Amino acid sequence: MSVTPPKRLPPPTSPGEMLVEEWLKPMELSQSAFAERLGVHVQVVNAIVRGRRSITPRMAIRLGKALRTTPMFWLNLQNHWDLWHVERSVAEERTKQRRRTAA
Repeated sequence: MSVTPPKRLPPPTSPGEMLVEEWLKPMELSQSAFAERLGVHVQVVNAIVRGRRSITPRMAIRLGKALRTTPMFWLNLQNHWDLWHVERSVAEERTKQRRRTAA
């Protein structure tokens, strides 16, 4: 049995938002400069920041080394973000199925 959080709760902080708000802004680092530090193309960092790219284990290792965090920190952020969205999607699907069955 899965417990779905109430819909009124806001989504968790995305990995990209966490990256920008807790590291890039305070460190006054551009996405371009940070991408260079990570050894990746700026488009990769930008896609993470915009929520269009997930944190992979390989990227989690890079972020952990660059920001002195653990890779697991970044993977947990990503998993929490993904799970929140999937739970809502599943709940919406169930609601639609119930409506169709009731009709």
